[in-house]
Parts: sequence; structure tokens; C-alpha cells
Amino acid sequence: MARLPRGRRSDSQELKSDRAGASCAPARLLHYDRHVAVTPETDRWEALYAARTRGDVGEGIAAVLGLLGVPNVISFAGGFPDPATFPRERVSALLGEFAATGEATAFQYAPTRGLGGTLAAFAGRIEAFQGRRPADDELVITSGAIEALELLGKSFLDAGDLVVVEGPTYLGAIQSFRSFEAALDVVPLDDDGLQVDELERRLERGLRPKLLYTIPDHQNPAGVTMSAERRTLLVELARKHGFLIVEDVAYRELGFSGQALPSLWTLAPDVVVQAGTTSKTLFPGVRLGWAVAPPEVAARLVSAKQTTDQCAGAFGQRLFEEFQRRGWIDEQLARSRALYERKCTRLLAALEASMPDSAQWTTPRGGFFSWLTLPGVDTTELARRAVERQVGIVPGSLFFPDARGADSVRLSFSLVDEAQIEEGIERLASLAG
Repeated sequence: MARLPRGRRSDSQELKSDRAGASCAPARLLHYDRHVAVTPETDRWEALYAARTRGDVGEGIAAVLGLLGVPNVISFAGGFPDPATFPRERVSALLGEFAATGEATAFQYAPTRGLGGTLAAFAGRIEAFQGRRPADDELVITSGAIEALELLGKSFLDAGDLVVVEGPTYLGAIQSFRSFEAALDVVPLDDDGLQVDELERRLERGLRPKLLYTIPDHQNPAGVTMSAERRTLLVELARKHGFLIVEDVAYRELGFSGQALPSLWTLAPDVVVQAGTTSKTLFPGVRLGWAVAPPEVAARLVSAKQTTDQCAGAFGQRLFEEFQRRGWIDEQLARSRALYERKCTRLLAALEASMPDSAQWTTPRGGFFSWLTLPGVDTTELARRAVERQVGIVPGSLFFPDARGADSVRLSFSLVDEAQIEEGIERLASLAG
């Protein structure tokens, strides 16, 4: 299999993902953030846990979050927005306005589908940036994109049902689908995103998923973007074979150029559920997102949400509505894109300058991530050693449901101190060489 030349793209290159054997249990590979003593009493409830929750469910993300609190670590681990992008003054001003006008809506329960003004604000933004306005019965406000995945799992998945995911893919999606006891099948990525031709071959051989989960724009963790041709073929396959595409657009508005290819939902709203979040474009503290889906599917999501969290927080909904109405989100996005592009450029230059010749990495055009492959290196062990050198990374095996990716690393450039990027990569390279 051909490999990516250093810093260059190859249309046929599959992201390195075929090395098995590493444990996916982050509690073992990133144990330094655990402070709870293990005693005979700590597992007293084990026999009562639901079978689907036993083991390491939920600990992968917790381990990544733990890296953020380790002092003096140059962390490429968490896929978090830079706090420099947070609109503190404007949020403070809006809170003052809400208080001064005696507004109650922002502080009260909201309808399960969402506040009317917020639904209109989301619909308008989706129309402006994707070219199609969702109908009233197609749109649901959620508590972040991850809740949309939970609502879909709750509505669609029985034990043993098949979900196709990209390899590698978002750790939270793996955990969400597994919590419903779904079987996961991995289709690999390359520089042009999901290998849709490989998916087509498997479908022709009898693969029958209920759902296919994809992050087509600036993918987490690989940083790649699905080509226009593959998007068209993918929605054709969904129609032909009767599965539902779950399109995660968490990073879609963070393309460095500000431009984007047609969304899968725009191409085929009859077979696509789009899940989005404001965590990267506004700020994650309000936990706000959306789902657009065929009307009958959206109605199922609303029903599932009634017994999940009942409604997304009204305060966050009102903040988004006002930020959208006043044009503040677009102003913030312009600054965010410039910051993340600058950080990405520094990361790629540091990799070029420091990494051994055998290393390869992806070249993102937006988002937060690059995917680094180090042939012959056990990145689980590398993560342990890197922490000793005060560098935080996430091993690639966490982003597969079957422990592949053992010689790869997700590098996040979004949160790391810009001035420390070169030093952090130099330290990592000294351990990988």
C-alpha cells in the first residue's frame, strides 16, 4: 500500500489503520489522570450493571479530558476550541440585556423540539451555508451533536444491529453506538474521505447496515474531507440499499477558506440525518446543537428526547438566536478560522522539520486535527513516554472499534499554545525516531 509522501497528498493513499493489537482501554494507556484508589469495594456494583455498560465504556473521552488538567503538558490531545475564541464580553452583555428587559424565556423550560426563534435562526443559518432550508418538521434542537447520536441510537438500534463507521472515526460515536449494543463495521479513509468504492463492494457482497456514520468535512480524527464525487455516490448507495446516513458536521464551518462542498443532507435530505453543534463555532459551555432529518425520523428524535433531557437549555438557545441575528457568529468564525489555520500551518511545518523520514501525516484544510502515522511505533507506549516529556497525545487505536491504528496518533492543534507547537513536536519526534 502506497504511503503519503511527506506533506503531499495521494488520491489512492489509505490512512494507516491495519495494525492490530493495542488495547483500546484508555484507563490503562493514559492512567496518570486516575486518582481513585482501587479497593475491593470499588467494584461492589459490577454484578448489577447493565451488560452493555460493563468494561471501559466512557473512559476513552475521560482519559483525553484528563490530559487537559496535567500541569505543564504541551497537549495535542483534546479536540477543544481555543478559549481565545470565546465571546465572553458579548455573552455578558446579552445576559445583562436579558435581565434588564425582564426576559423569562432564556431561563425557563423550552419546547422539546426547540424555541421558535432558535429553530428559525438555525434554519436560516443552514439555508445560508448549505443552500436548503429545513422545513419546520425536519429540524430538532439538541444538547450538542452527541445527543443527536444518542437519540438516533435510541430510535433505531437494537442489540446486534449494524452501523458502518469510518476508520478512524470520532471516539464519542463509537461509544454511543456501542452503548446500544450495535455491531460496528469499519470502512477505511484516505485523503478524499470515506472509501465509498470499498463500501459499495461490501454492500454488493451483502453488507446490510442500518446506519452509516460519517464526518465528511475536516474529519475527526483524520482531518480529511470527502470529495464531491464520493458524496454523490454515497447518497446513491444509501437510497439503493436502504440505510440511513448520519452526517456529523461539527467542523464544516471551520474550513480555512470559508468554502465547503455540498453537504450530504443537501444532496439527499430523504436519506440523511445531519447532526451539528455550536461547540466549535460559539462555545461548548452551552451544549447546543441540531439535527435535521426526514420528518418521520425527526418526529422519532423528538419523542426520544422527551425521555432523555426533555429540552435543550433555553439560555443557550437564546444566546445562539441573538448571535445569529446580530451577525456575531460570522465575525467570531472569521477570527477562529484565521487562528486555527495559523496553528495548523505551524504544526505541519514542525512535523516536516522534526519527524523521521518514515512518518506521514494528513494535511487538513480546516478543523482541528492532523493524523500522524509512525510505522513500527507502538503509539500506546509512545503516549506514556510522551507524558514523561510533558507532551500529550492520543493513540490512534482509540479511534477504531477494533484496536487498529496502533501506529498512529491524532494531533489536535486547536487548543495547544501556539508558541509551544514546535517544542512539543520536537519532543515527540525525539521519542519516535
